[in-house]
Amino acid sequence: MSDSAVAQRTAGVLGCGTALPLAAVPSSAVAARIGVEESWILERTGIRSRRHAAAGERLSDLAAAAGAVALQRAGVDADDLDLVLVATMTADELTPNAAPLVAHALGARRAGTFDVGAACTAFLSALAAGAAFVEAGRADRVLVVGADLISRVTDHDDRQTAALFADGAGAVVLGAGAGGALGPALLRSDGAHARTIFATRERGTIEMDGPETFRHAVNRLSEVSLEAVEAAGLALEDIDVFVYHQANARITRAVGTRLALDPGKVVDCIGELGNTSAATLPLALARAEADGLLVPGAKVLLAAFGAGFTWGGAVLEW
Repeated sequence: MSDSAVAQRTAGVLGCGTALPLAAVPSSAVAARIGVEESWILERTGIRSRRHAAAGERLSDLAAAAGAVALQRAGVDADDLDLVLVATMTADELTPNAAPLVAHALGARRAGTFDVGAACTAFLSALAAGAAFVEAGRADRVLVVGADLISRVTDHDDRQTAALFADGAGAVVLGAGAGGALGPALLRSDGAHARTIFATRERGTIEMDGPETFRHAVNRLSEVSLEAVEAAGLALEDIDVFVYHQANARITRAVGTRLALDPGKVVDCIGELGNTSAATLPLALARAEADGLLVPGAKVLLAAFGAGFTWGGAVLEW
């Protein structure tokens, strides 16, 4: 392949899919456990219900289910995948990673695999990596899955986190020469704030400073939105759909207010799904597609913020 041909390659989304655990946990049940009114949760998070995996359910199975739907909708055979990436912080075992298990379950016999760990920013990071492989001519078809079982690392008696976190999986298939394309992906980090959201191996559950997380998330998401749009040669007014990490409805609304965004263009699906960490962006993309927002040529801003701190943004043409 010539250098000029590689330079012109773009990576677009061919199809997306989702998978959720069957069990829905209403906020009323969470509220009763932590000793608050249900309205207390709704006002602070916007979450009415969330999915929790049952005992024995595996992250790799949920991720593979989402991947299978994405492949079917993309019209791509698993055997044609060159790479399978799984963005997660809750793989079933310390090793092996989730990605080889997902590839095996799907029958992607010739695909390379690896996991991407960047907390709630992991799907965007994996998407950027997958797109780079396609753009460089090192892959033609890449499956990118965002999947987390955050209920497994949540202290269900902690008011800071018990109502927020949930389980789910979403996936997209990237392909060379697809109708749309992922623009420049801006990925950022600041390890000075590592103890604002963290989970130690000894304790095994997430600890979070809620007010500090809120402040930094709003600031960083607002900043990277502007930076990503500018890097794509666009303005906020050119964006058709804003897909933010579904961390907390108050965060999404605060970013929308700061940037003066049209609420009708901002995807909000946290109410029935909760914060599924690496799965929120693909789940939100699927919701936008189901709602008819992702017409061909639509310009979509993706942005996420998570522990580390990590954050990032990119514009995707659908």
